Amino acid sequence: MIRLTINGSSVQVEEGSTLLEAARLYGIPVPTLCHDDGLSAYGACRLCVVELGVGRLVTSCNTRAAEGMVVRTDSQRVDRARRLLLELYVATSPQSKRIQDLASAMGVRECRYPAKNEDCIQCGLCVRMCAEQMMGGAIGFAGRGVSRHVARPFDQTSELCRQCGACLYVCPVCELRCQASTADTTLCSGCLNFAPVCFKTYDDAMCFLDPCHACELAGPFRADMRTSLRAASTAR
Repeated sequence: MIRLTINGSSVQVEEGSTLLEAARLYGIPVPTLCHDDGLSAYGACRLCVVELGVGRLVTSCNTRAAEGMVVRTDSQRVDRARRLLLELYVATSPQSKRIQDLASAMGVRECRYPAKNEDCIQCGLCVRMCAEQMMGGAIGFAGRGVSRHVARPFDQTSELCRQCGACLYVCPVCELRCQASTADTTLCSGCLNFAPVCFKTYDDAMCFLDPCHACELAGPFRADMRTSLRAASTAR
């Protein structure tokens, strides 16, 4: 067993575990877009970054836990990096429900970049799913740099493709946001919770209860509901 410190707490994990596995083992949420437990680590989306030591950001999905590591999963620097990345992802694929949900969960309230409405964020999930789980290898990456994209060999349907749909199932962009193509804003914020939690906050992390148990009334209007309930109680 390996002993390390995560958010000020001493924890133990099995040798060979990644920092992402270590955090989730102890109920600490770490957002990802390119990771799946059944697939090899890729480290493309960078949302799973954590702070190692003082000031060093590393991807937790492909960084192995080592003895004596000091890790912070929700420091101010980590939070800023994730928010910036989510702004860029929202601008790249504003129709993605999963990206919009992550942006709301992270409290992203504005997108400073113009929408591109692209259908792929090059997370590599579909390619790895096809090759590692479905044993097909019918799709892969083609091109380099800005021309890099997911494609079929010679742009023809491979005889190895069984039309299983696993690539669509694992894709974080395929599921459309609630407003779908009728959305008139880049950032949805429909699920954004504006009310702060009631639990004590710390320098490096907030409460990790999921869902939040601060109040039974969750959502953007929680504070207004509290005020209304308090006023009704006083009127009695």
